[in-house]
Formats: sequence, structure tokens, C-alpha cells
Amino acid sequence: MRYLPLTDEDRRAMLARIGVPSVDSLFRDVPERARLAAPLDLPNHQGEMEVERQIAAMAAKNLGTGRAPAFLGAGAYRHHVPAAVDHLIQRGELLTSYTPYQPEVSQGTLQYLFEFQTQVALITEMDVANASMYDGATATAEAVMMANRVTRRGRAVLSGGLHPHYRDVTRTHARFLGFEIATPPPDVRGEEDLAGMIDDNTSCVVVQNPSVFGHIRDLSKLAEACHAAGALLVVVVTEVVSLGALTPPGAMGADIVAAEGQSIGNALNFGGPYVGLFATRDKYVRQMPGRLAGETVDADGRRGWVLTLSTREQHIRREKATSNICTNSGLCALAFTIHMSLLGEAGFTRLAALNHANAVRLADRLAALPGVEVINDSFFNEFTVRLPREAAGVVDALAERGILGGVPVSRLYPDEADLAPLLLVAVTETNSDADMDALVGALKEVLQ
Repeated sequence: MRYLPLTDEDRRAMLARIGVPSVDSLFRDVPERARLAAPLDLPNHQGEMEVERQIAAMAAKNLGTGRAPAFLGAGAYRHHVPAAVDHLIQRGELLTSYTPYQPEVSQGTLQYLFEFQTQVALITEMDVANASMYDGATATAEAVMMANRVTRRGRAVLSGGLHPHYRDVTRTHARFLGFEIATPPPDVRGEEDLAGMIDDNTSCVVVQNPSVFGHIRDLSKLAEACHAAGALLVVVVTEVVSLGALTPPGAMGADIVAAEGQSIGNALNFGGPYVGLFATRDKYVRQMPGRLAGETVDADGRRGWVLTLSTREQHIRREKATSNICTNSGLCALAFTIHMSLLGEAGFTRLAALNHANAVRLADRLAALPGVEVINDSFFNEFTVRLPREAAGVVDALAERGILGGVPVSRLYPDEADLAPLLLVAVTETNSDADMDALVGALKEVLQ
């Protein structure tokens, strides 16, 4: 009885104590139609080895990124994570208490959070960064809510180049918190006029760079338009490696940066957990969600770290809290910090340059195929191609040939029929010449 230690007599005693005749009585508030009449059709318990074999056989039916040329992106990117990262995140001086309320026993945790914040502030060129969020999507929603508080306004303009999952998460928050969302159509060509959508009630404009379609924009003029109207500019980054090559959001006038940090130190992990990055200007720090680890000295003058700011709802602020996010993605943030430390500034910029160079080479080769058009004038490591037929079917045909050829835009915009021929293609340092040869050859064959 390792996992179910209670005996039948124990259960009878507990039911008698709370005054119900059976366990089923505890579910009487659940409608009858929502209950199962019989157990699910699942195999009975098995030994550990049997379960491992069965699960491995099921997993083998999938075509994973580790055993096929993969060009998947759209917000989740496959990069090489050094083996040292997985080793170092397990060291006791770093993997200390989960929640660092007691600094005297949490110095390892607090130190790496401080280093993490420093790294995020440096690559975004912002004044201050927090100790991480859940992921890029929730960080974006929190950025909009922060802008609403700062400006005391209730309307956010979300770019048509913003990842639709980020848009939907923000829209969910808007539904329950009562603020307005304005969203233009998908910005396939990178030509939208967001400045023209700003009005007197606009708290912020949210723009992704590079956009979900891969376009790179100079946001300086948009920042000026926002500030002239009393609104904030929120810049979203889903591929954090791009910050090693592109002008940082802070240098273009961003007030808040919300980003996904998965690309550094964290594998694809079947979609999570990931790590949200959040940075802003000093003057807005009191409205920033999440935690802030700071540097101090102890009674003997030795360097140490503490939680300087923690605005969570279960603390003393309660209903005045800036955020309902109750944690930070600690282990993922640690992996990010270690990987960034291993790369260093020069390594980070070289990694970005390699990603871009690989993407340019593949884009040129795909553009030379009959009927294939690369629609981007600019991109980092991800771009959009228009195929002569629906991209979803082409991707399925490529998968049958052992190639993960990209993400059909129809997966992100199922109701936009005119976007069905579009395919998002991401290229990273993990893609070899042989991978590119395989994609180009297979795509040529499929499109004949």
C-alpha cells in the first residue's frame, strides 16, 4: 500500500466523522450527466518496466525534433542546450529553497535571480527586470494590465503581428478585468499602421518584434507616437536569441518588454514549462508584477541578496497587489541564467549571427523553388513562405518523409482561409546543411 496507505476501516471512520455514507456522496454536487457510469477504458496497473515499454512504444509514433530535420518555430524554438546546464542546475548552492522568503537559507536562489534580472535588463536594454514570469503569453497580459494601472486608461491596441496565443491570453484577462482590446487583422506583410489606432483611452500599444510572421521593425516612431498620446509601448519578443543581433527594445523607446526566454537554457519540453521575461523603466517599478531580488550587505558587511519587491496577492498588499501570478519559473530561470553565463556577451551575439545566417541561406533556397514565395523583406531566424497550395497538407506530406517542415499559419489562424497557403519556417544553429538539403528536396518533390 505504498501509494494508497488508507485501509477500508480508515475510510469508513473518516466518512462517519464527516457524516456521509460513502465516497460517492462527496460528489453529489456534480450533475449526474457529468459523472462516469463506469471506469475509463484504461489498462489496469502494471509494473514500472511494463509501463516504460508501453509509453515508449506510444511515444515512438511521434516524429520528434530530436530525430528529424526540424524547422518548427512560431514561439517555441529548438536550440542547443549545453550539457553543463543540466548539471549545474542541480548543484545544492543554487537549487536551494523554492520560495526565497528567508534570505539566510536562500542565498543561492536569490543570487541567481539577481543575476537573471541583470541579464534580462542588459539584453533588453531596460532599467529593471523581475525574477521571471510563467511564460511569454502571461507576461504580455501582465504588461497590458500594468500599462492600464500606470496610465489609468482601459484600452490596449494589440498588433496584428502579435502571436495569436499571446493575444488570446490577453483577451481572456480583458474579459474578466473589464478593459478593451483593439486588434487589427493579421499583419502578414508587416505594413500595419498602429499609430493611427491610438486614441485618448489607449493605455498601450503591444507589438511583437520580430513579429509572428518574422518581420523586423524599427519601433522608434511608434514609441514617439505612443508617448505623445500618453500611452506606453509594450514590446513582445518570442525568440529571445534575436536580442543578440537586433536593436534592443529599450533602445527603440519601449516602456515594457515581455518576452519568452525558452530559447536559452530550456528545451522544447513538449510546450512547457517555459520562462517569461519582464522588464521595464525604473519609474514604473512599483507597478511591475512579480518579484524583484536585490543586492544588500549583512550585519558583517558581506555581500548578500534579498527579496526587495514582492507584490503578490497573498502578501500584505492583498487586493492592491499588482499581479495574481503566485510564483516565478525558478528552475527555468536558473537554466536561462547558466546558459547565458556560459555564452557570455560575445557568444550570445555569435549565436544570433549563426541563426540569422542559416535562415538567410535557407530562405534563398526556398525562394528559388517554383511557386514558392518568401514574403519577408526582413527577418531574424524565422520567415513566412507562401506555397502554391494549402500549407497544412504540405506539412503532412513532409512529415511522411521524415521532415518537420514548419508550422502552417492555419494552425494559428484557423478562421482565416486566405492564410492557408502560408508556412512559418524557423532555422536555428541546430539545423545542418543536410537538414536544409532534405527540406528543399522534399518540398520540391511534394509541390510537383
